[in-house]
Amino acid sequence: MRDSRRARLILGTLLTAALVTLTVDHRSGAGSPLASLRGAGAWLFGGVERFAGATLRPIGSFVHAVAAAPSAQDEIARLKADNTRLRASLAANRLDQVRSAELRRMLGLAGLGGYRVVPANVVARRGQPGFEDAVELDVGTADGVHPEMTVLNGEGLIGRVVQATVSSSTVVLLSDPGSAAGARLEGGQEIGVVHGVGENGRLIQFKLLDSTAPLARGGRIVSFGSQNGRPYVPGVPIGVIERVEATPGELTRIAYARPYADLTALDVVGVVVEGPKRDPRDSVLPAKEGAR
Repeated sequence: MRDSRRARLILGTLLTAALVTLTVDHRSGAGSPLASLRGAGAWLFGGVERFAGATLRPIGSFVHAVAAAPSAQDEIARLKADNTRLRASLAANRLDQVRSAELRRMLGLAGLGGYRVVPANVVARRGQPGFEDAVELDVGTADGVHPEMTVLNGEGLIGRVVQATVSSSTVVLLSDPGSAAGARLEGGQEIGVVHGVGENGRLIQFKLLDSTAPLARGGRIVSFGSQNGRPYVPGVPIGVIERVEATPGELTRIAYARPYADLTALDVVGVVVEGPKRDPRDSVLPAKEGAR
C-alpha cells in the first residue's frame, strides 16, 4: 500500500512538472529557455528515426523483391519469348523480301524472252538415277509442269525437268556431268554444246562445233533452243567464258564458262510451260558492265 501511494505521488509530481514545462515553453515562444533542450531532443530522436529508416529500407526492398520474384521470372520469360518471336519474324520478313526480289527478276527475264512460266520453289537437292546434280521443285503436273521443260531463274538457265508427279518435279541442273544443252555465242551463229563438269557448278564446259570460229574470254553464251522448245527454249542466258583451251588439230574448240545462275544456291525458279513466239536472240542477256 505504501509503495503504491509513493508511486502515485511520484507520477503526479512528474505530470505536474511536465505540464508546467510545456506551459512555460509554449508561452515563451522562440525565446524559451527550454529551446536548446527541445532542439537536442529533436536531433536525438530524428537521428534515431533516420537510422532506423536507412536500416530497415533495404530489408523492406529485399522482402518486396522476394515476394515479387515469381512474377518477375514470368515477365523475363515472356520478354525472352517475345524477343525470339521478333527475331524469327524479322528473319522471315528478310527471307520473304529476298524471295520476292528473286521472283521479280525471274518474271522480268521471262517477260523479256516471251516465256510463259510457272513459278516454283526449290525444296530439296537430290540425286536422280543417271544424274548427280538435281533439285526438287514444289510444282508438278497439276500446275502444267511436265518432263523436258526448261527451267530458269532471274539470272539465266538452270536445267530441265526430267520427272514430274502431281505436286512435284525433278530438275537436272546444267552443272550435272550428264546434262547437255545446245548453246550459241552472242552476236553470231556459232553453235555448240554445254556440259556440266562438276566443280560444284562453278564452271560449265562449252564445246564449239566449228574449230575455226573465234572463241575468247568474256564471250557470252545463250541457249540455242531445241525443236518445239523441248527441252530447251532459245535465248536464255547461260554464262560468260572464263578460259579457252588450246585444241590444235581438233574438230571442236573447248572453253569453260561461269554460269549466270548460281547453281549452288537456288530458291525461286520458273518452269517454262510455253516458249516464245520467236527467238529472242540476245535480247535477254544482261547489259554489259561498260554499257550501264
